[in-house]
Amino acid sequence: MRILLIILALLIPSSITAKAETTLPTEVEKIDVKLAEHQAAVTFLGLTTGEATLIQGSNGKNILINIGGQGDIAELEGWLALYDVKNLSTLILTNDGHELSIKKTEELIQKYNIKEIVTTPELSTLITREQSNPIPVTVWKEGTKKEIIPEMFADVQFLGNEENEGMDLMLRFFKHNLFLMTSFSPRAEQKFLTKNIEDIHVFKIPANLEKDSLSDQFIQTLNPQISILFGAEEKQINQDLLHDLQGIWSEVYFTKKHGTVTIKFTESNYEIITIPLKGEE
Repeated sequence: MRILLIILALLIPSSITAKAETTLPTEVEKIDVKLAEHQAAVTFLGLTTGEATLIQGSNGKNILINIGGQGDIAELEGWLALYDVKNLSTLILTNDGHELSIKKTEELIQKYNIKEIVTTPELSTLITREQSNPIPVTVWKEGTKKEIIPEMFADVQFLGNEENEGMDLMLRFFKHNLFLMTSFSPRAEQKFLTKNIEDIHVFKIPANLEKDSLSDQFIQTLNPQISILFGAEEKQINQDLLHDLQGIWSEVYFTKKHGTVTIKFTESNYEIITIPLKGEE
């Protein structure tokens, strides 16, 4: 069930400062998603480069999926501060590692007291070899299913190590299905089409998606209610993809245009909150 979009107009000055080339809004108060029992929030952060997704549970547990691109860590830290995130229990890294900064990862481990990294076999080897302050690094294989916050399960749909591949996760929270896609190779799409991935509520599309990477058959099979596109301007996206998404009445959000997108889930419903980027308030 769709809930009316809520655009936050936040006018209280913030004490957060960040370096140049940041997307952080200049005037905003801290954001409290106010999670009760049987609720969860998933936030797609509007970063300048790369992508990062914050998951928050009713038990106060915070999980970060990916850490953005090679940009300054201050921008990511600024967004986490807005959501009053002081600790991260787990860092999940799903991409192929081309943009992974070990230095940035270690700074996050120190600041947010991260207890565990979950990633692919290739990134696990890299992180274990390079990090100076080791913490447990866990590899999730295809088919792995874990409860990551109360009543939300992460299910690995595909795990690839070729070009444009990585770890692809289905998040399930009661009746809600969120497909966080990392891989967009032909073999990955064929694998997805053999899975039970119909009627997706939220579809996260990769930041580095290439033209003609997704077939109309795939989009129609997913049938997402909401589509989140990281990193690209609307005019840069393949118009056929937009046409396919609009043809199934998917609500499309560009983090470069609409800003950070938070979706708060209850057992049966959800609401969408957008935080405008700097210059868009």
